[in-house]
Amino acid sequence: MSDRVLSTGQAREAIQQLQRILSGDLQSQITALTNAANTLSQPDVWDGQLAAQFRNEWPNQQRVLTQARDTLEQLRASAQQINQNIMQAGGNQ
Repeated sequence: MSDRVLSTGQAREAIQQLQRILSGDLQSQITALTNAANTLSQPDVWDGQLAAQFRNEWPNQQRVLTQARDTLEQLRASAQQINQNIMQAGGNQ
C-alpha cells in the first residue's frame, strides 16, 4: 500500500463530472426509461405477442436497472468521500 496522497485538478474535475452525470442526467434518464417501460407494460396500452414478451421481461430488467443505478450511486459517493479524505489529508498541494 502506498503512502502517497494526491488529488490533482484533473481528478477533482473528473469527480465533479461524475457527480453531475450520476446525480442529474443519468438519474432523470433512468426515471424516464422506467416510466416509459411501465407504460408499455400495460396491456391496455400496448399488446400483442411481443408486447407480452416485453411485459414478462421488464420486471427483471427493471430490477437490473435499479441495481445498476444503486451501484453507480455508491460509486459516486465513494469517489466523493475518497477525494474529501485526500483533500483533508493535504493532497491538494
